[in-house]
Amino acid sequence: MTRRQALGATAGLVAASAAAPAQGSDGDILKLLDTFAAAWNRHDVDGLMACMTDDCVFEAAAGKEVAGTRHVGREAVRRAYAAVFETYPDARWNQPRHFVAGDRAVSEWTFTGTTREGTKVEVNGCDLFTLRGGRLAVKNSYRKQRG
Repeated sequence: MTRRQALGATAGLVAASAAAPAQGSDGDILKLLDTFAAAWNRHDVDGLMACMTDDCVFEAAAGKEVAGTRHVGREAVRRAYAAVFETYPDARWNQPRHFVAGDRAVSEWTFTGTTREGTKVEVNGCDLFTLRGGRLAVKNSYRKQRG
């Protein structure tokens, strides 16, 4: 690589990092993930939405598509989150554990809940997050299937 190419590449990296929104420190993101997990266990849809970007996306663990049902935008995500609490009135995400890697983060948990019909569920799962501006832009959920 010539000096000119190296300088051009460096300038490009500096410009790209200056244009990217700040994510906050890993500690800030870990606090956000703790806040998000606590809101799930309170069944607090407003608290959940406060952690999300305006153009948020929720990719559910189940659905007809390969990525699960995809909910795009604040109102669609809000409705999907509320539906989880309707389906599982006693839903809990136990022992959440988080880590951050750049603009991505992961929360692992054990979900327990009982459907209105009385079916009990206990499964391990995780959420993969895409971060933007110190908030959650995408929540992509995965969970084990017991049967």
